[in-house]
Amino acid sequence: MVGSKLVARLARDGHLGGTSITQVALIDKVKALTPEGVGFDVNSVEGDLAEVRTATDALAHRPDVIFHLAAVVSAEAETDFEKGYRVNLDGTRGLLDAVRACGEGYRPRVVFSSSIAVFGEPFPEVVGDDQCLTPLTSYGTQKAICELLLADYSRRDIIDGVGIRLPTITVRPGQPNKAASGFFSNIIREPLRGRPAVLPVAQEVRHWHASPRSAVEFLLHAATIDSAQLGIRRSLTMPGVSVTVAEQIAALRRVAGDDVAALIRYEPDELVARIVAGWPRDFDTRRARELGFRAEASFDEIIRVHIEDEVAGPIATVGV
Repeated sequence: MVGSKLVARLARDGHLGGTSITQVALIDKVKALTPEGVGFDVNSVEGDLAEVRTATDALAHRPDVIFHLAAVVSAEAETDFEKGYRVNLDGTRGLLDAVRACGEGYRPRVVFSSSIAVFGEPFPEVVGDDQCLTPLTSYGTQKAICELLLADYSRRDIIDGVGIRLPTITVRPGQPNKAASGFFSNIIREPLRGRPAVLPVAQEVRHWHASPRSAVEFLLHAATIDSAQLGIRRSLTMPGVSVTVAEQIAALRRVAGDDVAALIRYEPDELVARIVAGWPRDFDTRRARELGFRAEASFDEIIRVHIEDEVAGPIATVGV
């Protein structure tokens, strides 16, 4: 989802950091669709990034920037241990080693999408960038390992890496995925469509959010920032909005009205509640902000961004 939005944005802009884009390679398990109106060559590679040949083929033209977004998401990585490590860890290691195999003189910018799941209890109420990585899920562990790889391969001058720990991206368009955090989007997206939505956790649960629009901006900024400003700490937590589920629902009510918010029903899910309970709830992201990363200021704004970008026609009920 984020990757397709990123490519659409690159196609619209035609440049990255003031440099014209001449070619983009898209890698996925299924062949990616080329967006309309593209002013550069697009090479769509269908394959498994954990296989050496896939990564090698994708690097045939020596891209200057690599956006590494491929992952098995949280709940699926927890329930399918082998798949999670194969995709999230082996795929990342395979990509980095494919860059290394290109030889000296090739050092691309690699933007790695990490996650706030790299943090686990015990942690303070507001988590800073100096917090130790103590993930409590397989997904968070895989992302934490990849952050270390990103830093080490950067230290060895194999890549120029920037890791961005994404908030939960809300509101996700399309159909629900297997992420434990998916319900944060479902309880907004589905009611706006006039459909019921299931809430698997208590309304007191607090979490960290940013919109898909902000996620794309994070990636673009990470691709063009002067990485010397990062020093040896190559990964940083992205800005976001910390709200409880109750505050999410209140924002939905303000934006779309009572009838829309009433479509949410509580059905507890023990696995999802356990995973989410181990995630941090709020962050001090001054380091990222000082480096120019920006996100929404309120959850109302996140909902309005979703309506602007994804909702065709009027929503079910419009609040005053």
